[in-house]
Amino acid sequence: MNDVKDFYPAKGRVIIHLDMNAFYCSVHEAEEPEYYKDKPTAVSGSIEQRKGIIVTSSYTARKKGVKTGMAVKQALKLCPDLILIKPDFNLYRKYSHGFMSIARQFTPQVEPVSIDECYMDITGSKLLGTPLEIAETLQKRIMSEWRLPCSIGLAPNKLLAKMASDMKKPMGLTVLRLRDVPKLLWDKPCGTLFGVGSKTADKLSKLNIHTIGQLASADETMLIKQFGVMGAWMKSAAHGIDHSPVNPNREQSKSIGHTTTLPSDVTEQDDVFRILLNLSDQTCRRLRRQKLVASTVQITIRRPDMTTITRSQTLGAPTQSTEDVNREARKLFLRHWKLGDPIRLLGVTLQNLAPAESTAMQLDLFSYEEQPKKEALTKAMDALRDRFGEGAVLTAGMLGDDPSALIRNKRIRGTSLQKDDSLLYIDD
Repeated sequence: MNDVKDFYPAKGRVIIHLDMNAFYCSVHEAEEPEYYKDKPTAVSGSIEQRKGIIVTSSYTARKKGVKTGMAVKQALKLCPDLILIKPDFNLYRKYSHGFMSIARQFTPQVEPVSIDECYMDITGSKLLGTPLEIAETLQKRIMSEWRLPCSIGLAPNKLLAKMASDMKKPMGLTVLRLRDVPKLLWDKPCGTLFGVGSKTADKLSKLNIHTIGQLASADETMLIKQFGVMGAWMKSAAHGIDHSPVNPNREQSKSIGHTTTLPSDVTEQDDVFRILLNLSDQTCRRLRRQKLVASTVQITIRRPDMTTITRSQTLGAPTQSTEDVNREARKLFLRHWKLGDPIRLLGVTLQNLAPAESTAMQLDLFSYEEQPKKEALTKAMDALRDRFGEGAVLTAGMLGDDPSALIRNKRIRGTSLQKDDSLLYIDD
């Protein structure tokens, strides 16, 4: 008879990825089963006007073709009996804290990555049973105590644990070991490898690399030439290798901001607007890189005598769009500053941040058709700048010789991001 410790590696780790199934809809079903149990439901950003988008849908609704990001109007055509539910983030946070607290009873090494998922390092949890016993107990307790279905991936690292949890939904429990990778993953498309986006998968396809197995056997020098350090990471990931630790102290940035101190005082509105555009551009770049959205825009203005004002505005809906942030920054400036007064420093800061994937993004009837095109363009521009540098794609309004044009270059932007006594700017 094997001892429990025999089920744990002598070296290495045991990682769980815990992922709630259709979390928002499951929360409403748990809260009011008499209305929502086994019904086609969807959480939508704008219910009354029937012009929002689907934030998430129940598995019953998914079977009828209802998908995340779909316009409510289209969803109702596919599923006329679809029950639309208004988002309740206080309720979601309550249930999120609930299942996370259960996870922490098995190990202190818990890393939340969004409102409905986390990683757990249970390498040191031998007294609580075998890894499989811990996973099974965890799943049962979350269902019995919070009435939430979840899928669990059990693996030697975070990458494989994440991929394992996606293999069976809802209420799946999948073990994925390193030796299983060739058999279970290598015949899958590159785009199914966690961390490889559609654009990267398309580029791999053009290089005649279509499957994870082909990626695993690809020449690493060629991959690095084509993708930079990402190429080396992809090859390792295709072999199931991942050394990233579970970080229980991971915190979301409370704010993201950029400031620039000007070499000479600025008084002209056109100059101010160009600087605000550059600041909004780089701030939103960092926001998207961290997969966050912001609900509040704040501007900072410093006079030559060093007196400083900050003014902020909460938006009607969360955003990660440079266009939205720049528009609000300009409004704040025009509302709170006397044109012609000299300015020594300008800053744009985004506050009230939240993960993009767990935030209800509301689109109105006039914008939801155009929004995917704008997002696709933004992603394409971000990809170009990631590869070729921040100056690869600029709009005419960004061009100038003031320091705001230099904040895209981390090597030479100097003191424009220094902390001072009155403001704190969180850098990458």
